[in-house]
Amino acid sequence: MKFVMAGGGTGGHIIPALAVAEELRNRGYEPIFIGTRQGMEARLVPNAGFPIEWIEIGGLNRVGLMQRLKTLWQLPLSAIKVFNLLGRDRAGGVFSMGGYVAGPVVLAALLRGVPVTVMEPNAIPGMTNRKLAAFTTRALVNFEETVDYFPEGRAEVTGVPVRREFFHVLPKTGDGRFTLLVTGGSQGSRTLNNAASAAWQLFADAGAPIHIIHQAGGGNAEPLLEIFRGTGLTGEVVDFITDMPAAFARADLVVCRSGASTVSELAAAGRPSILVPFPFAADNHQQHNAEAMSRHGAARIVVDHDMTGQRLFDEVTRLMMDRPVLDAMSAAAKSMAKPFAAQKAADVLLELVR
Repeated sequence: MKFVMAGGGTGGHIIPALAVAEELRNRGYEPIFIGTRQGMEARLVPNAGFPIEWIEIGGLNRVGLMQRLKTLWQLPLSAIKVFNLLGRDRAGGVFSMGGYVAGPVVLAALLRGVPVTVMEPNAIPGMTNRKLAAFTTRALVNFEETVDYFPEGRAEVTGVPVRREFFHVLPKTGDGRFTLLVTGGSQGSRTLNNAASAAWQLFADAGAPIHIIHQAGGGNAEPLLEIFRGTGLTGEVVDFITDMPAAFARADLVVCRSGASTVSELAAAGRPSILVPFPFAADNHQQHNAEAMSRHGAARIVVDHDMTGQRLFDEVTRLMMDRPVLDAMSAAAKSMAKPFAAQKAADVLLELVR
């Protein structure tokens, strides 16, 4: 039996869907992704060994008039294509992570009568999940307050699916060299790139025993690498980290944004973090995610406009010098992990088919 996985654009939409797809594949089923050639799914899905079908679709939220008109033109055409694909593959169900890629997929599934399970990782659902909430068969959410956005009895709290490798990350102990992982996500972060590049010389001047792993985002690594090499620090600056669980395993501390997938991975791996919420995220959901981590003692928060090279240096060196605090933050993060979200999502998909 085949299942269709919808969600694309950013790693936050794709990576949880890959975790569910892997669970389905391990049980003998065939997941098929639908996405665009412009999104991160174009690289991540084939690399994970899953087939993908292409559609043309853009966003409707926070875009200009021309893009909105283009999307409205693409929506019915893509929905028709997906409608035919669902019939051709006799799909048993659709799993949607939301986002603009999911719009035509969910619409086609509703027209076909194919059951739709949506995953909403944020406290406030995104535009696609809000618009289609009344029509979804089941909803899997990350926060208790999100249940109220869906019809009564259809939503349950499961957490965000995270790849199994994150749960296998071992606790990090001080080994004489402190490893700092900085990542702005699959697309990178100008704020984090600027702050990190300004902090590198401060670490070098202080003689800090630090090793840097920096994910700069597509096309951003080369100019940063030149700055990094000039400091004499050890480490690596790359556009994209393919094996993020391995990077987490090496890290004593992670500096990153606070998207739902990211904070779920931090919890699964039990890694302390300095979170810098993206200030323009829809409904300010990254701030809410960061506050949840902070309340549990798992993270420190620095608002975007305060994250400078000096602030990054100060925050990191303060934690470098206090291993008991880092260990407590790590334990607090691990206590927030939901290790069976992918398995539960697969269970729900199969339950609906039966």
